[in-house]
Amino acid sequence: MRYLFRGVAGSGEIGRFGHNRCVATARDRPPEEAAEDTSFARGLRLLLTVADRGEIRADELSAVLETPLSSVYRYLRTLSEFGFVDRHDGRYRLGPRLVIGTGSKVTSERLIRLADPVLRMLVEEAGETALLMRRVGLSAVNLHQVEARQALRVALEPGAMLPLYAGALPRVLLAFAPPEIVEEVVSQGIQAITPQTPSEQGLRLSLEDIASTRLAISEGELIPGSVAMAVPIFRDDGIVAALGVTGPADRCGLAWRARIRRLLPSAAETIMAALAEDRQG
Repeated sequence: MRYLFRGVAGSGEIGRFGHNRCVATARDRPPEEAAEDTSFARGLRLLLTVADRGEIRADELSAVLETPLSSVYRYLRTLSEFGFVDRHDGRYRLGPRLVIGTGSKVTSERLIRLADPVLRMLVEEAGETALLMRRVGLSAVNLHQVEARQALRVALEPGAMLPLYAGALPRVLLAFAPPEIVEEVVSQGIQAITPQTPSEQGLRLSLEDIASTRLAISEGELIPGSVAMAVPIFRDDGIVAALGVTGPADRCGLAWRARIRRLLPSAAETIMAALAEDRQG
């Protein structure tokens, strides 16, 4: 996956840093272009729909996603080969390689719909990119984001899948995941994405702190020169998602961080209240 610094068009190279790889340049694009659909995003949306519905037929997926049935079968075949989905009695469900917490009973579409106004408010208040992430198996998925209006801003690719051990938002998801998920993440090994990627010991201490304070902060763990802060979104059946803000470190100093510490919990409470009200309705 690629993690981006977007810069002013024509301003030259601004590094793109990715998990296990580095790609050359990133030039500025308007925020609306950042939502441009990709084959990867369509496949991920299909996977999330299977997770949301529990079990679903291929023709139902085709209708829900407004995607040709032939394309749906192509995605399902690939996901099946990797153990991400299983077919049972003509219906598809999550495969053995994916474990999703109970909070996933909230559908992704519903979560995005209710969270989007809050993310937009955060961008206005914080001046930086606001993101919503969800855990799928051993990865954090960039479910939805609203990019900052700044010419130079931090953003993730839509649908990016990130390791759970690096970055404020993924680590919030890991902090409130079942203990066996934490152990599996550690047992698979922690690969340094940047020099700031935490060690196993640092990760475990961080998870304890996040579980206590319900707030995470990271500096340069996924993207050198960036800062991210995040909080969990809960429902009565478990953690639903992580909500956060990220921006360049030189704009995100102590005063900015103090302001975000106040903004994020309130924003999360707003989304949780909307989820509760929507559920009752």
